[in-house]
Amino acid sequence: MTFSFEQDLVLENDRALLRPLAMNDANELIKVCEGDEKILQYSPSRVHTPEYLAEYIRIALKMRAQRSRYALAIFDKQAQTWVGSTSFYMVSEPNSRLEIGWTWLGKDHRGTGINRHTKYLMLQHAFDTLGCERVEFMTDERNAQSRRAMEKIGCKLEGILRSHTLLNDGFRRNSAIYSILKQEWESMRDTFLDGHR
Repeated sequence: MTFSFEQDLVLENDRALLRPLAMNDANELIKVCEGDEKILQYSPSRVHTPEYLAEYIRIALKMRAQRSRYALAIFDKQAQTWVGSTSFYMVSEPNSRLEIGWTWLGKDHRGTGINRHTKYLMLQHAFDTLGCERVEFMTDERNAQSRRAMEKIGCKLEGILRSHTLLNDGFRRNSAIYSILKQEWESMRDTFLDGHR
């Protein structure tokens, strides 16, 4: 497996378009996250002010340059608007695995199917293009909405990492770890978007 941080990756289907997150995306993305302090409630990151969002994007671009995270902007073709961001990270080429995360959507776009299309495109790229053996997901143990979303797309809970990540309010969260394996993807790929067209 080879993951190219240099390539400008574009993933697209009839509902979603994902492309590399860029500094000028702040102009559109602030429309869906400004004032929503809970948008990244369980994350050490913040995006709910223009300043926080600009810093979030600066850090994402720096991490891409360091080959540790590849952030994407999410465009919803049905809504005709930019709705959030997601990332590939924790890439381990020797072990043919990576993690999908840092995902956030404006509140009006949650539960609309755009997240499932986003995950489909990312999983398709990870397994079918890159040849991953395993894709991992992680969230705060308390984040019931995120955990339900992961389980809904077929992720399997592997365990809880205790006192794993320090949040902005000083709380040390426990992180729930999920995964999808290559053989599981192969059995779910063709029906993944059923009912979400």
